[in-house]
Amino acid sequence: MNLDKKNDTLIMDEFTEKLKSRLIEILNLTDVRPEDIDENAQLVGGELGIDSIDVLEMVVMVEKEYGIVINNKDIGEKVFSTLTALADYIRAHSPGVSSPASSS
Repeated sequence: MNLDKKNDTLIMDEFTEKLKSRLIEILNLTDVRPEDIDENAQLVGGELGIDSIDVLEMVVMVEKEYGIVINNKDIGEKVFSTLTALADYIRAHSPGVSSPASSS
């Protein structure tokens, strides 16, 4: 693995871990640890028990912390499908979050 690719992976892992911790906090998932969350597992209706009220909490968090407004149901369904999809969307739409391509 070349150095740039290794750095990209570290940046993605760091951001994803931060996002896991924030979701646990805002959704009050007291019995869940960041390492328990599968980045590619279904978020809404999946093992974490995230429902439509939780999605509203996540929408507010994304808007407040990253300045991204998600006000379209179709986009929301895609963005909140998995943790990976959420992290990728935030990276792509928030100027304050480093994406691997822009960090080199």
